[in-house]
Amino acid sequence: MSKIRITKEFSFEMAHQLEGYDGLCRNVHGHSYKLSVTVVGEPVDNPLSPKFGMVMDFSVLKRIVNEEVVDRLDHAILLCKTSPNADKIQSITERIVLVDYQPTCENMVDDFARRISLRLPEGVDLLSIKLNETATSYAEWFASDNA
Repeated sequence: MSKIRITKEFSFEMAHQLEGYDGLCRNVHGHSYKLSVTVVGEPVDNPLSPKFGMVMDFSVLKRIVNEEVVDRLDHAILLCKTSPNADKIQSITERIVLVDYQPTCENMVDDFARRISLRLPEGVDLLSIKLNETATSYAEWFASDNA
């Protein structure tokens, strides 16, 4: 059977701050993120299976990505744990997520890839992730670059 790629797209609103950055992004600011997640596998070839012909159920991929990324980050502020602003911001909002990395688009896509990969069903592999921070700026993660 052929390997087939399927992609699911997501969107969420999130703010972040690049502590120590030498441009405007050193300030807390937000984006309307667009996330595309592509997996690859062989479609189920058992005609008796309710998933016959599917690489994986789109609803399962949606659940995984929502639980690992969207539900966690939508309308949140993402900061590095070492940010001196973390305590101040926590005092004014309940939706703050602290991470071990500088919350750049590049680092976020790497984090998302790790989280999603761990949750995929057997026989289905994460192929790529594309995270648009703006309409014209994005970061991509490819399994082939990280083998």
